[in-house]
Parts: sequence; structure tokens; C-alpha cells
Amino acid sequence: MKTSAGSGAYVSPHAGRVLFGEHARQWMASWNTEATTKARDASVMRVHVLKQWESWPLAKIDHLAIQTWISGLSERLAPATVNECRRLTGAVLRSAVRNRLIAHNPCEDIRVPKRRKQDTDEQVIARDVFRTKLLPALPDRYRGLVAVAGGAGLRWGEAAGLCADAVDLDAGRIRVIRTVVEVAGHTGFKGYPKSTAGRRTIPLPGWLVEIIRTHTAQYGYGEADLLFANRVGGAHRRTLFRARQWRPSLVRAGLLGSVTQDGAQWVAGWSDENGKRQRVRYATEEAAVAEVARRQVGGLRYHDLRHSYATWLVDDGVPPNMVQRVMGHERASTTLDLYTRRTDDAGRILRALDDAD
Repeated sequence: MKTSAGSGAYVSPHAGRVLFGEHARQWMASWNTEATTKARDASVMRVHVLKQWESWPLAKIDHLAIQTWISGLSERLAPATVNECRRLTGAVLRSAVRNRLIAHNPCEDIRVPKRRKQDTDEQVIARDVFRTKLLPALPDRYRGLVAVAGGAGLRWGEAAGLCADAVDLDAGRIRVIRTVVEVAGHTGFKGYPKSTAGRRTIPLPGWLVEIIRTHTAQYGYGEADLLFANRVGGAHRRTLFRARQWRPSLVRAGLLGSVTQDGAQWVAGWSDENGKRQRVRYATEEAAVAEVARRQVGGLRYHDLRHSYATWLVDDGVPPNMVQRVMGHERASTTLDLYTRRTDDAGRILRALDDAD
């Protein structure tokens, strides 16, 4: 493959023999991204991209081959994962172009099917359900960690990384100044939030102040004065928390599947991936709850509490610029796009029109 040597765009016809995997590893070695991003991208590269293209010479990869691969992935993987596969493949090939191994990037104009919104996307829990059903269903040690998501709109890393120096219960406020990140099963502090706007001060409702006071009185602080520490004093791992505490609590709160008592047995009910209803009997309630938590598809996510918090504020007429500030968004348009269009409080519209009872 050649282009004009005089134009300075000459590509040796032998350069394209370099294998995709060889150049991909050189490109990956040059990364200077954050640890969490690097770990995520490396996983997608290893599991999907290199599995397909590792042994292919760069010059043999064409647009049709990539589009066929992407279309096949779209039939079995989530659209977000497919898009990451396309992005990383394109980045390796773009690097190959810049290093004059190939003349053009065959990943350009590759089409990825659009992700369709699902019923389980960005769910909003009602305030009374959150406070009267979900929070009581959580074990005492974990109630505060969930309460700050719904009562202050914190992201997981912000909540898991709260330390004593960021909490002022007398003044009723918390400061978001650091987060906890999890890479390859290990947690660590990152001394700054997701963005510049993420460094913020958030007022706390009285009920949340009391939950945090109760928590600190009962469990104290962990390492580095961590507010919500695990049993050995370290930061919670999101994956373990989701499986062991979050989803079982949703089941107990009546928000995921069903568990009912029938005589001396407990009946676990859930819907599988095909939407088929399943029912199995267990000797104990704990076993039934664990099975539903493991098998039920979908369900409220921890991050949905942050969405719910913002939606409640919008429903109550809090100005978008104030919602933007407590949410830690860089741009007001983010707040407007995400939340003002999602409010379903029809009563607010009627009250504005003076047509409510």
C-alpha cells in the first residue's frame, strides 16, 4: 500500500504486515489515563477486541470485516460494550495510521446500533418508598451509605469515600472532596471528585443527619476516618455491596421479585431473562431472598437514587442552577436534559395553572 512519497504521506507496503495485537499492545503501553479507565479499557481490549483482531495483519483489516464483527457483537452484547469495542479498535487503527503502518483507518463510519431505552433505565423511586420501605430494609451498618445517595445525591465513589473531615453534622452539610475508586478488586482514595464542579457542599435534611449520627455512634470511623467503612475498616467494594447488601435489601423492601411465606416454607419468585416467571420453595426466608436477589433481572440501581434525588428537587421547583450545583454538574444543560424532562408530577403542572384541587 502506497501513497505519494512527495506528499510526506508515504506508507511502506510492508508496514501493514505488523499484527494488530502487536501494535495494540504498544499503543496500550502509552496510556496515561486514570487507573479506573485504564482497567476498564484493558478488559474490553483483552476480552473482545484482541480476541478478534490480535493475529490479523493491520493491512488485512477492512471496513467490511469490522462492520460484520460489530454487527455480530450487537446481537449478544450490550450496546455500550459494543460501542467501546468500536472505539478501542478505531483508536488502535488510528494510531497505526499516524505511525504510517497503514494509509487510512478502516474503522471510520462504522455503524453501531443505537441503544434503546429500557424500562429499567434510570429508574426513579418515590420519596416515601425510599424512606419507609428501602431504608428500613437495609442492615443498620449499610443504611447510611444508601441514605446519602437518596438524601444528598452522592455518586457511589463519593459516598464510599466520605471521611470525618467532610462531614459537619452540626451545620447539616457535607463536602464532596474525594472519592473511592475500585480497580481489579482493590479500593483506594482519589483526592478529587469526578470533575471540578464535583467538588461541592451539599445541605443535609434533618432525617439524614440523624441517620449519620446514629451510624457514627454505633460503628465509629474506619481507616483514614472513613465514615462508612466495612467490617475491617476499609472502603466498601461496589461489586460486593451490590450482591450482598443492595439487591437483597431491594427484595426485602418488596422492590425486586417476591418472597412470600407458605406454611413452614418460603416461596421465591422472579422473572428470568426471557420474562418467564419462576417460583421455588426454600426452607428459610434468607435463602429465598438470596435466590431472588441473584436471579431477578433488572432492578433499581444504587446510582438511581442519585437520579431520584435530582428528580425530587426538580419536582419541588428547586431552580435548575441550584440542582446543578448540588449534583456537581459542569453544565446546567446536563441537569436540564437529565432531570427536567423526567419529572412526572402532573400535579405540579396543574398547580401552576391554578387548576388543582
